[in-house]
Amino acid sequence: MIEIVFLGTGSAIPTRYRNLSGTALIRQGEIFLFDCGEATQIQFRKARLKPGRLSRIFISHFHGDHIFGLPGLLTSLQMADCQQDIHLYGPHGLADYMKFHQELCRFVLKYPLHIHEVPDDVDEMVWEEDGFKIVCRALEHRMRCLGWAIVEHPRPGKFHVEKADALGVPIGPERSRLQAGEAVRLPDGRVIQPEDVVGPPRRGHHIAYCVDTTPCEGTVALAKGADLLIHDATFSSEESDWAHRTGHSTGQDAALMAQKAGVRQLALTHLSGRFMPRDEKRLLKEAQKIFRNTLLARDLMRIRIEYED
Repeated sequence: MIEIVFLGTGSAIPTRYRNLSGTALIRQGEIFLFDCGEATQIQFRKARLKPGRLSRIFISHFHGDHIFGLPGLLTSLQMADCQQDIHLYGPHGLADYMKFHQELCRFVLKYPLHIHEVPDDVDEMVWEEDGFKIVCRALEHRMRCLGWAIVEHPRPGKFHVEKADALGVPIGPERSRLQAGEAVRLPDGRVIQPEDVVGPPRRGHHIAYCVDTTPCEGTVALAKGADLLIHDATFSSEESDWAHRTGHSTGQDAALMAQKAGVRQLALTHLSGRFMPRDEKRLLKEAQKIFRNTLLARDLMRIRIEYED
């Protein structure tokens, strides 16, 4: 299972209803954070997320509502005596940003901070990790902006106990080896192949995060077949021209991207501060007319995405 926690779903300035951009993804107890607007660390605590579980932070771009909370979060991790490695990903210039704050404010981080920059002339990067990969694609905004995806490797197929019983495979390490893809030889000399008792590989989870962007092919490529696309929906359909001129999207734009990418679910986020709670149903309906399985994210909302059998 993967859990998504929306820490901030607003844009530009915080309001009474929405904090600035920040989305947590929890996988196997590990927390990944996408963007870190002002006061993200407060939302982190409100959501009762454990600082010691945070391991990776992904920054989309250098507009303040996506990054001004980062120095505070990193220093608070130190004050909480966190010892884990933190991997920080983002556009070229991220290391200089951190160096500036450390030199100006004279703080040293005692835990390992690993900064991974995406060069300005690179449109796609992939980091292969244990059990999943991190994919980055360039989006279309007023400045260099990156979309991110976490794509899990296929999971082993389902182990069919009844088939193993019928073939006389003993309960024990032989079954574990078969599920791991190894053939085993039984005491009577028969060789049992994994495909004799294990079904085909099962898909892993795929989550895409594309915020502060106009509709673009980078989003489609990043979200192709995703379980969840978290997408910019800063403006309503009446403001489509302004949205595109400022490098943003409407809910309808996000729905079209979800439809084109063939995702399973769409979450709208990064809403303009001019929208009040009374506007939410209208904004959601605009997107649902195009892509039915759409939700409108709210601060501290949680989504659980279960594995398929």
